[in-house]
Amino acid sequence: MGGYDGYNGYNGYDGYDGYAVRAEGLEKRYGEKRALDGFDLTVREGTVHGLLGPNGAGKTTAVRILSTLVRLDGGRATVAGLDVARRPREVRARIGLTGQYAAVDEVLTGRQNLEMFGRLFHLGGRRAKLRATELLERFDLADAADKGVGDYSGGMRRRLDLAASMILAPAVLFLDEPTTGLDPRSRGEVWESVRALVADGTTVLLTTQYLEEADKLASHITVIDQGRAIADDTPDGLKNLVGGDRIEVVVAERSDIPRVVKAVARVSDGEPEADEGESRVHAPVVDRVAALTEVARTLQDEGVQVEDIGLRRPSLDDVFLRLTGHRTDVSEAKEAAV
Repeated sequence: MGGYDGYNGYNGYDGYDGYAVRAEGLEKRYGEKRALDGFDLTVREGTVHGLLGPNGAGKTTAVRILSTLVRLDGGRATVAGLDVARRPREVRARIGLTGQYAAVDEVLTGRQNLEMFGRLFHLGGRRAKLRATELLERFDLADAADKGVGDYSGGMRRRLDLAASMILAPAVLFLDEPTTGLDPRSRGEVWESVRALVADGTTVLLTTQYLEEADKLASHITVIDQGRAIADDTPDGLKNLVGGDRIEVVVAERSDIPRVVKAVARVSDGEPEADEGESRVHAPVVDRVAALTEVARTLQDEGVQVEDIGLRRPSLDDVFLRLTGHRTDVSEAKEAAV
């Protein structure tokens, strides 16, 4: 089962059918609480699949079951074609797992960390050194290889943590909120590393509360709430759930809102909505450019002073709000800080 050359085929295993991860009706209970209540998931090989949900929705429980850290109470799951309940040891040989916080030793250098992980995975001294050198190059850490990890930035630590999870070149990598607490630059560094892994054939299951992260990385997204999958589609497919393009107008004077509503109603594909608190009117439109031009001309002719006018597509935050009834905890925290 060893070696770090990866796992080059699924034939002859428990159920590989083009999906690197498949879960059917997963159940997990903690006392009276159902952490998972019939959860279904399919992740295609060689993709980033996002798993979105509020705190307590069941994201981490699902990852722990799929990575064999927790036993399921019901249902069935396969990872890399192997049944996680019946063949956990073989599953572990084909997966990597990176949690919310870096698990590297800050006293050691980056190179020493990776060599240590290599030895823990029974690569032997020589192979562990070779693998550490390969991964330091791959994750753009070669220049800092012999520096103490305590001097690394947050993004560098996370990249080193990702490198450690790739010691055995896993077929499937579970990333459980990998950029929590990182600044935008460090998050970008981690994103580039994830893209490189997928380009080399690794399948990634990503749990995150950063909707921008899922939008940029994932080709498919599953939304989970109260232990069940409540939506599953591409990012664009999910956005279409709340409609297409929308025109938005912010006026200088709230008293002008009725006039803006009337102007927008002439070009909209639905009833305009007015937010008096933000002095904003918005509505869905089909012909985006023609609608924007018409509304701008009308308001100018009527002498309505506009602070802002534009078009926007629905965001994943809009989808999340529509599906779960509230925004992500991250979005709510940002709004509270403003």
